[in-house]
Amino acid sequence: MKIFKNKTDLIAYVERLKSKKKTLGFVPTMGALHQGHASLISKGLSENDFVVVSVFVNPTQFDNQEDLVKYPRTLDSDVELLTTISEEKIIVYAPTVEDIYGDNVIATSFSYDGLEYEMEGRFRSGHFDGVGTIVKRLFEIVRPDRAYFGEKDFQQLMIIKKLVEKHMIPVKVIGCIIYRAKDGLAMSSRNTRLKSDYREAAPFIFKTLKTAKEKFGTKSATKVTEWVIKQFANHELLELEYFIIADIKTLKTVKRKSNQKAYRAFIAVYADDIRLIDNIALN
Repeated sequence: MKIFKNKTDLIAYVERLKSKKKTLGFVPTMGALHQGHASLISKGLSENDFVVVSVFVNPTQFDNQEDLVKYPRTLDSDVELLTTISEEKIIVYAPTVEDIYGDNVIATSFSYDGLEYEMEGRFRSGHFDGVGTIVKRLFEIVRPDRAYFGEKDFQQLMIIKKLVEKHMIPVKVIGCIIYRAKDGLAMSSRNTRLKSDYREAAPFIFKTLKTAKEKFGTKSATKVTEWVIKQFANHELLELEYFIIADIKTLKTVKRKSNQKAYRAFIAVYADDIRLIDNIALN
């Protein structure tokens, strides 16, 4: 497995592959890889000759510096997992902060036509500027044909599609279904930091989303939201940050349902000091 620590060597290698008409998939990650990442990589391998996996904890998308410090960094075990998927067809890019940003570790300001102000954007100041900065830079370095993102971060997926559209970046962005543990918890690198009692409680999030979906068939968005808030108000361990039902195109909170629109429910929950997000298609 080829592992690159600097962009100069990676760019030269990618150029050689492209000169041989090889196609490249790309899965950007912040490491602490799990089966959710593996599912994205496997899809990429089924549609491309090679897949580049970046492993980089991006400092400019953290509004909470403590979260940045605590974020798991497990490159050796990440490479072990990747080896079980493919030794020959996966290329790892694990740069330093300096290799990506030089001496200027700062995010560029982006406009995503308002998508950035909804949900996560309300609670994580500057987050999507950091996301846009790193993803655009990685696209420029890797030059993939296709890039794969999980729908667990659905708002991020929509924002990256908007980034590609507005900056005319020649890559096809592909959203992939949420990979879940057997008990329904959406796979996340943060799950490894959950204390045992919080890990045991966390599947309540998806259970609540599934019931909210059922209720959305007969009740208004307001009534469903009130019901979800009540469920978490009565929970001993999990603290609801937000529950929002939104139009999937604009991500704006729905006020009145329309049969002509598709909706999704989004949720953010604190399990102790670990922040978990999830979502579900409603119709």
